[in-house]
Amino acid sequence: MFNISFPILRPRRLRRNPHIRNAVGESSLEPRNLIMPLFVKEGIDVKEHINAMPNQFRYPVKRLNDIVSILIDSGIHSIILFGIPKHKDEVGSEAYNKNGIVQQAVREVKKNFGEEMIVFTDVCMCQYTVHGHCGIISERRGKFIVDNDETLKYIGKIAVSHAEAGADFVAPSGMMDGMVKTIRSALDNEGFNDVGIMSYSAKYASSFYGPFREAAYSSPQFGDRKSYQMDPRNLREAIREVLLDINEGADILMVKPALPYLDVIRTIKNILPYPLAAYSVSGEYSMVKAAADRGWINEENIVLEMLISMKRAGADLIITYYALDAAKWIEEKHNLF
Repeated sequence: MFNISFPILRPRRLRRNPHIRNAVGESSLEPRNLIMPLFVKEGIDVKEHINAMPNQFRYPVKRLNDIVSILIDSGIHSIILFGIPKHKDEVGSEAYNKNGIVQQAVREVKKNFGEEMIVFTDVCMCQYTVHGHCGIISERRGKFIVDNDETLKYIGKIAVSHAEAGADFVAPSGMMDGMVKTIRSALDNEGFNDVGIMSYSAKYASSFYGPFREAAYSSPQFGDRKSYQMDPRNLREAIREVLLDINEGADILMVKPALPYLDVIRTIKNILPYPLAAYSVSGEYSMVKAAADRGWINEENIVLEMLISMKRAGADLIITYYALDAAKWIEEKHNLF
């Protein structure tokens, strides 16, 4: 491309000190890019430690104000809420209970922080069903399956109940065909046309979800989720999924997990001018924690490198359990990597 070469061209001139590197840095990471996941559990009075996710907790509603205040003071203005109910049944009825655990949590956060905190809510059924799957179970040809169209009848109700509580965005995660269209119609029919949808558009059937399933008590009680979550081998399928979600009314797209699917993030960002979120999932978090606890890696440096790789790949938003720590480290380093 160019005929200029060493010694006239010396790329190291642009790496000579932190301020020069920062001046020409191609990607940046800021607390405003981060979304903190929070688990809210019904029937507890104090926060519970999550064994598989060190330094992460299940919170009672009455303790949410404490963590949300800390997040705001750290420059983080987005959370995504996951509910853990006391009662589970075949149809996950607590998921759309107007006084369910997530609905209570949304009202509490919005009452105390208003527009200072953007509230995303996970719209799924796995934490609320006795079988742990992300939808309604039906029997077909002697086999039990997650019934896509029957599930759609419920997720619209879940989304509306979150919007009524004050959610800014609902985030369907079950990978049901038509879920965004169903939710958009349900919200608009109830007058919530200003509530956005962040869709788990390309959610892979990943082995990185294990710690989350312990945290949320959401492991499937039979089979697996490969019939509705995406095959890890597929990239073109992810493009089809995000295009469907856009056509159905999604406002923000998502790739989950993040680190093993940076190529998917980059491909989608190259094709589509839409806000894109990457979910750095529980397995990514817990692996780093385990290695750091053994002194094998520098936790701070590893985490920032991982997160900046997601930004470099094209993510506008990053959902990460490291959000609070990362915000502190970013402030300390002032982006001077």
